[in-house]
Parts: sequence; C-alpha cells; structure tokens
Amino acid sequence: MYRFHHSNVDTNLFLQLQDLTNVLSRNERLQFEFSYGSFIDLITEKITASRIWDRLQEDTKLAGLKSDLYLRTLGTLYHSSVYAMKEYAETIESSTMPKFASQLFTLLEDIRLEEIIKSSRPGTKTVFRMRHEYYKHYFESQLAANVTKGLATDELFCLIYLLLFADSPDPPFPRANEEQLASLEQMKPVIYRVFEAKSTNEITAIAYDLLRLVQHKYSDSIHEYFMFPIGHIHEASEDRLFDELTRTDDVANKDKQTIDEDKNEYIDQRFSTWHRENKNNDRKQTFLQFELEVGTKTNMLGGGARETEDGDQAMGTIQGASGESKKNDYSKLESPERKEANRGKQSEYEYGEENKHAVKVIKEAEKPSVEDIKLYMQFLQEIEPYKRKLSATLKKTLEHRKNEPRSDLLFGRLSKKLLPLVLDENPRVFYKKNEESKEFDAAFTLLVDCSASMHNKMDETKKGIILFHEVLKSLKIPHSIIGFWEDANEVKENYQPNYFHIVHSFADSLYGNHGPKIMQLDAEEDNRDGFSIRVASEELEARTEKHKFLLVFTDGEPAASDYSQNGIIDTHLAVSETRKKGMDVIGMFLADGEVQEKDEIMMKNIYGKEHILIPTVSDLPEHFAPLLKKLLLKTI
Repeated sequence: MYRFHHSNVDTNLFLQLQDLTNVLSRNERLQFEFSYGSFIDLITEKITASRIWDRLQEDTKLAGLKSDLYLRTLGTLYHSSVYAMKEYAETIESSTMPKFASQLFTLLEDIRLEEIIKSSRPGTKTVFRMRHEYYKHYFESQLAANVTKGLATDELFCLIYLLLFADSPDPPFPRANEEQLASLEQMKPVIYRVFEAKSTNEITAIAYDLLRLVQHKYSDSIHEYFMFPIGHIHEASEDRLFDELTRTDDVANKDKQTIDEDKNEYIDQRFSTWHRENKNNDRKQTFLQFELEVGTKTNMLGGGARETEDGDQAMGTIQGASGESKKNDYSKLESPERKEANRGKQSEYEYGEENKHAVKVIKEAEKPSVEDIKLYMQFLQEIEPYKRKLSATLKKTLEHRKNEPRSDLLFGRLSKKLLPLVLDENPRVFYKKNEESKEFDAAFTLLVDCSASMHNKMDETKKGIILFHEVLKSLKIPHSIIGFWEDANEVKENYQPNYFHIVHSFADSLYGNHGPKIMQLDAEEDNRDGFSIRVASEELEARTEKHKFLLVFTDGEPAASDYSQNGIIDTHLAVSETRKKGMDVIGMFLADGEVQEKDEIMMKNIYGKEHILIPTVSDLPEHFAPLLKKLLLKTI
C-alpha cells in the first residue's frame, strides 16, 4: 500500500488526475489512486496509475500518469472484452507461468488500445511517445540487470517489449543470452501479429500461442512490470466494462411511455414522460445519472445525444407533470453537479468520503487541578516576555489608529495643506480627529494535534497555546482551543471515534481562571486532520465576527484507520472548503530538531503558502508571536 510520507505529494496533480478520471470515464464515482501498477476496478470503484512515474522529471511523470489513465479509461473501459479477459485470467491460473502470462497480455492489449486512442484522440500521441521513450530506457536497463542475475524469463519479457517498440524490425541485442534470443526469434511471427489485432479475443489468441512456445522451457517470471488491466475480473458479468459500469441490475422502474404516432408532430423526435423514481428529492443524483444506474422503460435519453445544461434539471421536474404551471423561475436552481462541486466532492457524506465512518466524540475539560494551576503559572512566567511585548504592540497600534486623524474629507476641520484647492477639480482639504475606536473584530479556533507522536512535544506546545490564550484574552477576542485525535483502540468496522477535547470554548475563553485547563491536553492516538478541520470550522463559521481564523498545530502527516493513503488529499480538501467559506486556515508544523524536506512539501501540499515550519518546539512562542501580530493587525 502506498503511503504518502514515503513520497512527495503534489496535491494539485492528484486532483487534476481525479478530475481526468471522472471526465474520461464519464462516471463521478470512480476514484483515482496511485498503486503498484495501472488497472481499473469497478467493484471498489477506482482507477490507478503506476508508482513507477513518481521520481521522474515533471513532464515525463505527467505524461506517464496520463497515459496510464488514457489506457484504462479510453481503452479498457470501452474497448476491451471482459469475457475474453475473464476466460484468459481463469486459464492462466492453472498454467506454470501465471505472472508472465498476465503481464504479457497487458502489454499486448495496451498496444492495441493505444492505437485506438491515438486514432480517436490525436492529441494523446505526445503523451504516449514520452511514455515509450522512458519505458525503452527502463527495459534496456532491466534487460542488462536480468542478464547479470540470470533471470531468463524476465530477460525474455524485456526482449519482447524492446522488440515491439524497436525502430527497426530486427533490432540487435548484444548483451542478451543466446538461448533467449533463439526463443525470441521463434516468437517473432506471433509477436508481430499484435499490430493487426482488432479485438481482445485476437490478443488472447496471440498470448496463448506465445505461452505455448515458451512454457516448456521457462519457469515463471520474478518481476511484475505490468498488472492485469481489470481488478476483480472474475466478478464481472458484462462483456464490456462500460456496460458493467452503467447497468448492474435489472430495470428498477416499470413505467412505460405511450406515444401516439398520429398525433406526434415530429417524425424523428420523441418526448419522455416523467416517472416517479425521478422525483429525486435529495437532489444528489442527476436525472441522467439515475437513468444509467437504475434504468427505465421510458426513452428520456432519446434516440440520440444532446447537450445538457443545468436548466435541464429543473425542466425534468416539471416535464409531463399535471396541473397548471405556476411559471416558477428555475434559472437560479443549483444543479446537483454544482452542489457537489461546492461541497468539495464530498459526495453524500457530510465530512467527506474518507471520513464516512468517522464519529465525533466531544470531551469537555475538567476543573483544573492544583498541579495544573501550578504548572500553568510556571509556563506563563516563561512566555511572559512574548506576551507582554505582543500585547503592548497591538494595543499601541489600536490606540494609534483610534487617534489618527482622517484626512482628505469633504467636510470637517480645514487642513493646512490648501494646494488641492488650486490643483484639484473636487478638492478634499478637511480632516477629522478622534475617530471612534476600532476593535479586533475577530474569532479564533486553535486545533491541537494530540496524536501519539506529540508525546515529547506537548509541554513545549502548551507554552505556545498559553501565549495564544493569554494574548487573545487580554484583547477580549473570543477563541476556542480544541485537542483532537482518533482512538485506534476503539476503532471497529464502520466506526472510527474521533475525540474533540474542548479545553476552551468561545463561551468561557475570556474567563480569567480557566487558563489552566490547557494543561489537560495530552498525547493520545491517531490524527484524522481533514475530519477535525471540518468539524472545528462548523462552530467557527457560525460566529458573527468579520474575521475568522483556524490555526492547526500538527507534527506530521495525517494518519488514522483507512486514512493513510488519502489523508493528505482529504486534509487539503478540508482546508480548501473552509477557506471558501471565508475563514483563514493556517497550519503550524512542529518539528523535532529539524524540518525535513518531505515535511515541508507535505505542509505546502495541504495548506499552500499559509503555513509555518517550526524547527524546534521550544521555539514555538518565538514563531507564534509574529503570526498572531500579523493576523490581528489584519482585523483592524
């Protein structure tokens, strides 16, 4: 399983590939993932691209990832025969070379599909050219390695690939083993048939013939360069994957349409009636999507394709309905597609699909103990210089703006600068003193990562939290402080408890004696950042203040049950969704001595430019104070 902290993650690229997946497959349910190889799986509803492209130059990497998607969405989904592939997969299971046979078929079928794709979409030729340039170099190096290691079958597969994409019909392979070259020579007439193949059945026939030529001389391959194009192939029931995608059960609706041909004004045009299952009260499906997934015996889709608009959603609701029209204006009706997009592709799940089993558990802070109060006063004394300096700066700024005269007015006191009377057509030469005091019109929420990795950092982190609390309290700015974690010990199937430790709520944040409750924060278990950000933003969004800030203290990559692969992506989406609602989100990374490059990239992918990297937690107050100053000055 791919884990994000092992590689650099380009969140924008991931989202681009996800959009490309949905557009090319014409299905919004399909999710894009990185994997060991490239395949499409309709059972788990995902399409993958190979990890082999990860460490390449950006243009080659993008070309490789896109070519993987093109082959599966434009190729396998629409042009591969599931029956033929299913039969082939079942046959090779009992053979002596199942791994070799599987990737041999994938190689040959992808060649056929590539030609179809390039013919229908000439713009993809550049992508495939770059793909083959890399793979040629890759298999040349693999060939040399396999020759050295004596891996005959793997060597033979490399030779087959290089032969298929060679610039000449009979390329030389000086480093190859003589026995493998003899086998390749025997296979050439069969191999070259791939360029004439018109169907998956013909490709499987070629693969069978090649296997018969080599299976008595070779054992199975060690390496697996390509994966079988379809996951869970044995569970497929349709001959085409697209049929599988669009029709998985019997027609659910029995409504019929009756058309009187004599009364039909147009010969080639048909009009559909409305039927009960298209009521679609929850508006989470488009009507055309419903037709594809469930089916109807009416011909709402018609005999030909047409362009659709958001207005079609409204027209569908009244088409065929009885009763007098009320002439309602549906032009501003939000389409389901746009509604889903505005929700950050969360589908029907309130907090995102990755968090569909996450459960919010609120933990209220207890009354501070004597030890909590004593330790709080000790920490408060340590951060007092930062607090005093920051509070003084902010109060002076506020006072300055209070007394700062407003100039260039049309009325008020006459200014000593009278030159505009001569130079300007509409001179403004008046000013006013003593503008009414502006206050900090802001609300803050501080989210604190309470995962297990914070164990050695929590005491120093608390000093930063105390600085945050004391400064905002002195300026009478409402704020909340929340520790979050997921309890791995309580996780069950379809149940992932996520705790929110409310140390300070907006209601009690300004009370003078509640500060020591901060000392109750402690390192716990996992961290599901995307879910926590969405939950915390709900209360913050409801505040009436003009400026709203959500600060996140974290020390690493989001990691929780079934969350390691897409945790960064989900957190990035949560941050984007929160910002779209008018709230500022700032991430603060707490390192343990040194900020690694992978950590810097991870924070950039999640929070964009709005993040701070703190090398040592002991430096937190020093870094946190300027940030608070910047944010607070923004509000006045």
